[in-house]
Amino acid sequence: MQTSRNGLLNRKAEKKISKILMLIISSYVFLSFLAPALIDRGEVPELSGRANAFDYAYESSWGNLDHGEYAEIGHDQSKHGGTFAWMELNPIFALTYAIGDLNCHQKHERSWKINDNQMPICVRDVGILFGMILGALVFMLKGFNRWTLRDTFLTIIPDKYLDGIYVKDNRIYAMIGIIFASVIPIGIDGFVQLLTKYESNNSIRLITGIIAGFALGWLICSMIAAKPSSFDSSEDVILPAKSTLRIK
Repeated sequence: MQTSRNGLLNRKAEKKISKILMLIISSYVFLSFLAPALIDRGEVPELSGRANAFDYAYESSWGNLDHGEYAEIGHDQSKHGGTFAWMELNPIFALTYAIGDLNCHQKHERSWKINDNQMPICVRDVGILFGMILGALVFMLKGFNRWTLRDTFLTIIPDKYLDGIYVKDNRIYAMIGIIFASVIPIGIDGFVQLLTKYESNNSIRLITGIIAGFALGWLICSMIAAKPSSFDSSEDVILPAKSTLRIK
């Protein structure tokens, strides 16, 4: 039987891993658009919370308090449409907003509205999630298990472009370089906002989020797909430039 680029007979595991990740993320993205569309118009006011904290679970939660219109974190919620408590929503929509509440700052000026309801995550996070879906999709189409994370990660690039990297054994530098390059745009956009009076816009936030998310989805699939147990020995792994993988 004919083997694949990596030396195995098929790549069912790589496809399965990618599909599962795409399903999980796509489901949340879908709910992030569906929830504000189906909730009563104007029920979700302008929010401004903290990342890594539940700010809008109850009417008495941190986000519903008045912190000052020019506070570094939060605002006067009473001036932005009143209180919001996702615990009062139906269980599915409550979970959707709870995930956003915990993982996103939910700044209203950096978020989209649907049906006059603020979405549970900001535009940057929407971009990151879309990017992760695209990264997982490309890995599903092009990715192969090649024993190690770095070799598996690089497989979405055609082998003919990897020969020089393998001859010089720059695999780890190539992987790190790609990941680093993907976060540079989002890093520059974020830090310039933090250190200067520059204010980004939602189009830039979306694009930089997609770029970073693409590499993240690609990396996650590679981490899960890289399984030495799929091979009888490291020397069975087919690598570019006729390289041989030897484990010391």
